[in-house]
Amino acid sequence: MLNTILIIIGLIIMAISVTVIYDARIIAKKMFSSNEINETTKVLKVVSFVIFLIGAGILYFIV
Repeated sequence: MLNTILIIIGLIIMAISVTVIYDARIIAKKMFSSNEINETTKVLKVVSFVIFLIGAGILYFIV
């Protein structure tokens, strides 16, 4: 039961991070000024990739 819950949590983390990577520019335009869009997009993509790796690590060690 615990394994199933951890697998679901890992998949949710991975899905959210992929969505943020895909929509990074849109999120940056909504949240920050026009001067910071490119830098914010880079930061969002890098942070989302690291979070994706955490989710993948959860799945790797559980399954």
